[in-house]
Amino acid sequence: MENAMSTAVYAILIAFVANIVLVPMLIPSLIRFKIGQYVRDDGPTGHAKKTGTPTMGGIMIIISFLLAAMVFMRDNPEAMAIVMVTIGFGIIGFIDDYFKVTRRRSLGLRAYQKFIAQIAISVAFVLYWRTLDSYSTVLLIPFFPELELNLGFLYPIFACFIFLGSTNGANLTDGLDGLAAGVTAIISTFFLFAAWIQGSPAMPVIGAAVGSLLGFLLFNSHPAKLYMGDTGSLALGGFVAAVALMLRMPLFLVIVAIIYVIESLSVIIQVGYFKLTGGKRFFKMAPIHHTFELSGWPETKVVAFFNVITAMACLLGYLALQGI
Repeated sequence: MENAMSTAVYAILIAFVANIVLVPMLIPSLIRFKIGQYVRDDGPTGHAKKTGTPTMGGIMIIISFLLAAMVFMRDNPEAMAIVMVTIGFGIIGFIDDYFKVTRRRSLGLRAYQKFIAQIAISVAFVLYWRTLDSYSTVLLIPFFPELELNLGFLYPIFACFIFLGSTNGANLTDGLDGLAAGVTAIISTFFLFAAWIQGSPAMPVIGAAVGSLLGFLLFNSHPAKLYMGDTGSLALGGFVAAVALMLRMPLFLVIVAIIYVIESLSVIIQVGYFKLTGGKRFFKMAPIHHTFELSGWPETKVVAFFNVITAMACLLGYLALQGI
């Protein structure tokens, strides 16, 4: 077990160093080719200055993650599955970002196009995982480690739902400098320790994600020099979902990924309320991190608050894993 954690630490360090070496090489190229962020017109006024900041930095998150993971993927099909699904969702995000940049607007792929692509990758992941000995339709139940929930033939549908929820939650969370990267780094650290407790072969890959995100945060924290774009947020959401499923812990996402959940629910509530009331808004703005901004909170305070909430939720997740 100690050797496994040492391997994960090596993966963290490799991914971290790869990011801090490669990102400074990428930023000038993004500036040269005018691959900049397009800010939504109805967003907080303070965000207008972010227009033009280099985006698609998720490429570096994925590359540094991959470089570290490749060192430890030999004879590790579980790690390979997580890596491939992360890259797959990253490709969807890359295409989305590419359309935004080339069409010079804040919208890329259409919703149905994203949905179809996300479902396709989710199904591919489940089909591949079913060929491995580690495949299981049994879920761990938070706070009740002695109980299990077997979904049987319903599991593939449930897995697709988890992928859709996680990727869209991560995507909606990516709206402030360092927010999605910081929250996901904390969530990934939780799953690293959960994998250690379970003796999972996924530990090095999870460590690679933690290191990559920590390195990226050096450039993505306020004021951000680089944004991850959908390339990064969809890849991260896919990674979190794949790890949770591999560890039989998707139900724990309601706890440890509470920010993903809250951000998603705020959008659902906002849209539903808007339609039911003929144009009224429930929140000042959705996703909810913008409501905090419009209420007078500085961006850095919102990010710090959400990170603290995630850290505390992950501590609760640890108790949920150990049992009452």
